[in-house]
Amino acid sequence: MKPERNLLIAATGSVATIKMVQMISEFSDDKLPYKFNIKVIITEHAKHFFELEEVPEHVPILHNRDEWLTWNKRGDPVLHIDLGKWADIMLIAPLSANSLAKIASGICDNLMLCVVRAWDLEKPLFFAPAMNTRMYDHPITREQIDKLIKWGYKEIPCISKTLMCGDTGNGAMAEVSTIVSIVVGTFTMPL
Repeated sequence: MKPERNLLIAATGSVATIKMVQMISEFSDDKLPYKFNIKVIITEHAKHFFELEEVPEHVPILHNRDEWLTWNKRGDPVLHIDLGKWADIMLIAPLSANSLAKIASGICDNLMLCVVRAWDLEKPLFFAPAMNTRMYDHPITREQIDKLIKWGYKEIPCISKTLMCGDTGNGAMAEVSTIVSIVVGTFTMPL
């Protein structure tokens, strides 16, 4: 029997979210050395880039509203805390320029950002930036990425290619196979 790992994937409002279904599929591959129990958080803007119906039924998709459906009074579950406790690892792929800026500033105005703000820094958190070249090349982007790295988060660097808008340059999310390899490799080391 394969060892199991709890993987929390978050997708933000980047066109690279179109790769979400592929990413779930690759993390569900029977050939991997681990069985990943996957939960997905999507921001409101991420919903524009894929069809929720394409996600396998066994993978819960969590939205901002879910945070408030579980909590009514003191003692009720707090979803962003429970998700952080459940997950062995968090992967934010793609991480948009907007969400990157919010994380770096400590803003937590949606479910994904609340999970990140409450994340146990003893556990791995990976992020895969994805944005237009002009946004990626802005000096503040490097500052924000460096801040996350300083906190112990691990960057899966973007790649250079022709983007959806037709521009060519840095800013494309790393290939899904690269992201999967990096996450799987994390578990070959002690947690």
